[in-house]
Amino acid sequence: MITTKEIRKKYIDFFESKGHAVISSASLIPDNDPTVLFTTAGMHPLVPYLMGEKHPAGTRLVDVQKCIRTGDIDEVGDKSHLTFFEMLGNWSLGDYFKKEAIEMSYEFLTGAEYLNIDPWKLAVTVFEGDDDAPFDNEAKETWLALGLPENRISSLPKKDNWWGPAGQTGPCGPDSEMFYWVGEEEFPPEGSNVATDEDNWMEIWNDVFMQYGKQTDGTFLALDQQNVDTGMGLERVVAVLNGYTDVYKVDSLYPLVELVEEISGKKYEEHTLSIRVIVDHLRAATMIMGDNLGVAPGNMDQGYVVRKLIRRAIRHGKKLGIEITFCTKLGEKVIDIFTDVYTEVEKNKDFVLKELQKEEEQFSKTLESGMKEFEKLLKGFQMAFEKTGNKITEISGKQAFKLYDTYGFPYEMTEELAKENHLTIDKKSFDEAFEKHQELSRKGAEQKFAGGLADHGEMSTKYHTATHLLHVALRRVLGEHVEQKGSNITGDRLRFDFSHPDKMTPEEIAEVEYLVNEAIARDYPMSFREMTVEEAKKQGAIGLFGDKYGEMVKVYTVGDPSGMPHGNPEEDTFSKEICGGPHVERTGVLGKFRIKKEESSSAGVRRIKGVLE
Repeated sequence: MITTKEIRKKYIDFFESKGHAVISSASLIPDNDPTVLFTTAGMHPLVPYLMGEKHPAGTRLVDVQKCIRTGDIDEVGDKSHLTFFEMLGNWSLGDYFKKEAIEMSYEFLTGAEYLNIDPWKLAVTVFEGDDDAPFDNEAKETWLALGLPENRISSLPKKDNWWGPAGQTGPCGPDSEMFYWVGEEEFPPEGSNVATDEDNWMEIWNDVFMQYGKQTDGTFLALDQQNVDTGMGLERVVAVLNGYTDVYKVDSLYPLVELVEEISGKKYEEHTLSIRVIVDHLRAATMIMGDNLGVAPGNMDQGYVVRKLIRRAIRHGKKLGIEITFCTKLGEKVIDIFTDVYTEVEKNKDFVLKELQKEEEQFSKTLESGMKEFEKLLKGFQMAFEKTGNKITEISGKQAFKLYDTYGFPYEMTEELAKENHLTIDKKSFDEAFEKHQELSRKGAEQKFAGGLADHGEMSTKYHTATHLLHVALRRVLGEHVEQKGSNITGDRLRFDFSHPDKMTPEEIAEVEYLVNEAIARDYPMSFREMTVEEAKKQGAIGLFGDKYGEMVKVYTVGDPSGMPHGNPEEDTFSKEICGGPHVERTGVLGKFRIKKEESSSAGVRRIKGVLE
């Protein structure tokens, strides 16, 4: 069996041999990006560099990026989609472009020492062109020159062959996708390609050619720096190379399937959907919580997604007849699988298992209270029948939605109980109430996450700089245990999450405010130096070492970059922190900083909301 470990290594080794520097996976929680909840692709953490900022590791990069995609959580359960997955990626930041990228992709796919795929089992797509950008003839001609038959090259529209931006604005461009034959015959029949026979071709790789930047008005402008961004789904590739049509059979997923079989006493082949949902959702929840910026289950933002994943897994556990608590068992197995690749999951193991246990216990209580409310509903129906003689046979949409919204009782469980009691549900009015609820949530999210992924506007830059000052001030006032656990910046305010067990006192808040404003008043210069992780540590820089940066990192200094020649740290250097920017040139332009709110974000994590006036 070909393992995920083997493919990770082959991929990294191949692109290293082509002059690419290896960089570490970034956090699953985007840093200082208000437009998305999670890192959805390898390009996401590299946007500043795709927009022209210099990367410490150079212009050719390769990585294995942890990713979360939440758009189809409710549809998870088919044979190829996953909420958490690993993305193999190689990058050219203004270095090589289409021809070289496609040639390297083909070499890795077909080379005997790499994936060794028979070229006759490959098909590709290219962008057909529209009003925004022309047909990608260069990509097509490159594939033809490599020997791919013309009838295996499909030209498809923007919805199929255009990538990005990840947020509302930012870098994007046409792509060329590569597909592997998964039909029953050993080789595809003559004339079969992605456009004519979609079901028998599985996408395994995507080369994105970032030629354009999407503007706030929806137009596309050519970028000064043309980049290549590729993405190969690790689990899918391992599946097809092993002859599996089901990604849950690969070595980073199947041990979880076997564990659910053991716990439930049910077979995967007979209860495929529920077992897939449990495996996928608890794997994703564990990786989000086990991240260095890990988030606990909650009612907002990333925490809401974590809660939804865990609770949906528990519901499917109930469908399988599992009566014991099982989430921590799956969480431990996920950590065992990934501990060698992402060491942070082992480091955060206690936090992950505690939160899984707590959420499972809490949801059991929710189900209990929902059951009580459902029984009250049945009793009310019975009383109405005794009074009027009219038998009620339908639960209204409003009643079903109240169970869902007020008591957290899943609609699927209301549906099952209704069926058991020979009742129907007014699904149409429930859907209307649910859609209204979703609409309000979306509007709130749009306001909250308004802005562009590549927004280097003046106020966003000021707020980003202010987080450096706030981070240091918190460490001075509360202690060195304080670590950044996430931030969210718009042009109107900053939000900063940090590790601290207790609510801050008014005196502590005032002292932090004073230190930040003192640093602003001193009008410190800001500068950066590129150095190794080891050197950054020696210099006392703070940041997530080795998590999202390569061996070379940028260390931003607030104050005298040479250190402390006068022996007074407050006079000469305020902070040193690993960061990718953007920043102001001097702190004096920030104005006055004020903390508007200090509150709990999750267990052991506090949140500050601040403004510049």
